Amino acid sequence: MRVRFLSRNEYKIAEASTILKSVGVELVPVHLPIDELQSDNVRAIVRNKTLRAFHLLGYPVFVEQTCLFLTELNGFPGGLTQVFWDTLRKERVARLFGGGSVTAKTEIGYCNGRQISYFQGSINGIIAPEPRGDDSFQWDCVFIPEGYEQTFAEMGEKKNEISMRKLALDAFAAHLESSRHD
Repeated sequence: MRVRFLSRNEYKIAEASTILKSVGVELVPVHLPIDELQSDNVRAIVRNKTLRAFHLLGYPVFVEQTCLFLTELNGFPGGLTQVFWDTLRKERVARLFGGGSVTAKTEIGYCNGRQISYFQGSINGIIAPEPRGDDSFQWDCVFIPEGYEQTFAEMGEKKNEISMRKLALDAFAAHLESSRHD
């Protein structure tokens, strides 16, 4: 089965492709820009992106939104994670929030032309006291998942076995599999 994924983020595309390939789903990347709604409501962001992606393409498509929810900030930045990260950057995030608890969540929206379906994955962790590992995939260099000592960036491919994106993509793949039989 093939499925379109609208994202300009090459790291997300590579991760999703690797994870979905393991369950027999071929990812077809679509690199079209969509201005994202800026909101703390993640479901509203995903719904907006999903509808816009479907209307743009006219074919079934999925999008995703991955966010950090800092306990110390009552769940902020949530849907505003990209703006938060772009403003503070790795050193400041580590300095200000190092050792603090955080939840990383991925929400996928999939539109098949008749309805939108949503799939989520979540993993708890802490913010590293200093950035560690490759910093090219944004906050992976400061996120340490619960039960581990390495940041996502230090884990390499191991991240794809445990991440919030993996959990959301597994739920999405199960949905695709069950809809083949409907």
